[in-house]
Amino acid sequence: LRGIRSLYQHQARALERLDAGADVVLPTPTASGKTLVYNLPVLRAIAAGEPGHALYVFPLKALERDQRDRLEADVRALGLPSEGVVEIYDGDTPTGKRKKIREAPPRVLVTTPDMLHMGILPMHAAWKHFFASLRWIVVDELHTYRGVFGAHVSQVLRRLLRIAAHHGARPQLVGASATIANPAELASRLSGRPCEVIEADGAPRPRRRVVLMNPAGSPHT
Repeated sequence: LRGIRSLYQHQARALERLDAGADVVLPTPTASGKTLVYNLPVLRAIAAGEPGHALYVFPLKALERDQRDRLEADVRALGLPSEGVVEIYDGDTPTGKRKKIREAPPRVLVTTPDMLHMGILPMHAAWKHFFASLRWIVVDELHTYRGVFGAHVSQVLRRLLRIAAHHGARPQLVGASATIANPAELASRLSGRPCEVIEADGAPRPRRRVVLMNPAGSPHT
């Protein structure tokens, strides 16, 4: 954690709040380390041999695959066994594989709000082991859940939290968005739970030079 703090102060703060049991929302720009914040607790638990599952919710299938590939790369870099770490469960997942995922859930299940609503929550009894040990819920691209669509997703998330509680779990929420003006309000309206905002920008930037010019002739030339 000390090494991370020296690079990105806001990630360290977010990890500290997660360790304290808080729900957090990260409204910071691209390349500011949001993925690291929600991947690191999962990787740390895997490395320590601790139990627990995570549910990652993305609005687009392309984002699902991108995040799966990133997490798998992190697992390989740490020298951890990759089998059973992360799986995608969406409309493109073959029927046979869906059954295998339900029977032996991965440490990280990646899905979309639609599949969560239609294919997971209605059959939560078949996911009992997964929900009973659910520790983290990650909702990325938070700004896309607005208007009528956001109202529907908020009901799905609240149902998700009720089902987790039914199976004896109280997972932490991690919301992430690169473009949002009212992160705490939106996150709390979506989930029904207060979220702490960690909004310091740790994204790397190149050096900039500002030049003020006073042209001797016409400014048009």
